[in-house]
Amino acid sequence: MSIEYSANKTILVAPLNWGLGHATRCIPIIKALQENKYIPIIASDGVALALLRKEFPYIETLELPSYHIEYAKNGKNFKWKLIKNLPKMITAILDEKKMVKSLIKKHGIDGIISDNRLGVFSRKIPSVFMTHQLNVMTGNTTWFTSKCHQHIIKKYSECWVPDTNDTVNLTGDLGHLKTNELNLKYIGPLSRMRKKDTPKVYDLMVILSGPEPQRTYLDEKLQEEVKRFDGKVVFVKGVVEKTQTKEEIGDVTYYNFMNSKQLEQTFNESELVLCRSGYTTVMDLAKLGKKAFFIPTPGQYEQEYLAIKLQDENLVPYATQNDFTIEDLSKVKSFKGFAQFKNNIDWDSLFSIFEDKV
Repeated sequence: MSIEYSANKTILVAPLNWGLGHATRCIPIIKALQENKYIPIIASDGVALALLRKEFPYIETLELPSYHIEYAKNGKNFKWKLIKNLPKMITAILDEKKMVKSLIKKHGIDGIISDNRLGVFSRKIPSVFMTHQLNVMTGNTTWFTSKCHQHIIKKYSECWVPDTNDTVNLTGDLGHLKTNELNLKYIGPLSRMRKKDTPKVYDLMVILSGPEPQRTYLDEKLQEEVKRFDGKVVFVKGVVEKTQTKEEIGDVTYYNFMNSKQLEQTFNESELVLCRSGYTTVMDLAKLGKKAFFIPTPGQYEQEYLAIKLQDENLVPYATQNDFTIEDLSKVKSFKGFAQFKNNIDWDSLFSIFEDKV
């Protein structure tokens, strides 16, 4: 079987707007599409779309309906908040389906890569779903939510899992099933970062992300905590705005946000990273071989699972948002940190799904 390549095919890349992780892990995919002579069109909403517009100001972008994902003020109510917002999410997904059908005709789209956007799909063109959550952790309803998610994934041409299918992996039970009928491809961890041999500038890098109001709660808490930290700190708030701001207060340098190039440099210049345990952040840290400390988002079972898994494997310690103090960072010395991984993705093979096979 040979693959007949058609130049300049248009691929719709649509990450979910749930924090910044889904958007940032699509960055290497968008770049790879360009390098392989495809024309990417970016579709999302909110801060995810704003971030990708800053990263790729020359690429066409489209705004999709918002899923209205909101976090509860109390982490214990996270699941019930999502259930309450479920009718809005379903409406958005149905609107999204209609919009995608129209966009395919209007923009001549030849293929789809949906990062957890459930309405971005077509039976008429190759449609890829990307997720690290084959099992959706929701406490005592995990079995039900996982089966629902897998049922949705099954309709796609392929499902790309950004992890390895080896015994040693990053996602654990999140990204691996004992049995399944899904067309899975384990593409290896995705990261926009590259490890560099740079002198250390900061003793601690704080990087925040995720939906409100929990991002703000952690921001306020950590701004107080870092006052007691002995060393130089760079603090990235994760608030994507039109203009980047920088403020220096004592030994702490604050940024509202950084682009990928700035983040890559700052990660490499930092001795230790304090952050959420979102999977995209985990992949970035593993790519760079960094030491870190995690504070999972309250009530988000996925982040809590990853934090526990990685602590149990003696890689990274964690604390809950309520219990964390800056003194907890001393625990990092007893943990191994991430071993650097090198993932050489065969993009030519991966993108073959969008080509005519003859």
